[in-house]
Amino acid sequence: MAATIDRLLHALTRAVNSLSGADIKFAVAGGCAVYARGGPISQHDVDIFVKPQDASRAVQMMARSGLRVCDPPEDWLRKVYDGDVLIDVIFRPNDREVTDELLDRATVMRIGPTAAPVISGTDLMVDKILVFDAHRLDLSPVLHIARDVREQVDWTQVRARTAGSPYARAFLGLLDDLGITDTRKVD
Repeated sequence: MAATIDRLLHALTRAVNSLSGADIKFAVAGGCAVYARGGPISQHDVDIFVKPQDASRAVQMMARSGLRVCDPPEDWLRKVYDGDVLIDVIFRPNDREVTDELLDRATVMRIGPTAAPVISGTDLMVDKILVFDAHRLDLSPVLHIARDVREQVDWTQVRARTAGSPYARAFLGLLDDLGITDTRKVD
């Protein structure tokens, strides 16, 4: 069942509040980051990026604030729930570690009733594009996101950081042909 925007934002607010006072560096990613940067809201889940060494403590802080912890079989994230709304605590998205540098590029932004660090537009597009593979190749949602956040993205950086993926190269070629990408550097 898809979560409503109100339920997603409530879960995000609870997660942000539990981490903000805990001296844990984090950033909002995924659909909530897209929403904060002017794109459509995800109705799927909340994604929070933390460094690998902070993941357990982040989950503990969320559990202390009443969120339910679920240990998934995946080795790149932890899962926490606010009711039936999933909060992914991600420390290795697309086989890349979350680092201080990635978190330092985040900008504090308002997201519904809360404010939190949100990954940069460039990091957001890298993350979205690196999901593509032979089994996950629905370009349409990411195409809409790219159009919505295009002015916040350093496309040269996206191209360099996704160069190893043939799916990324093909998608970026489509964006080029549609006039969405721009080689100007974005801060």
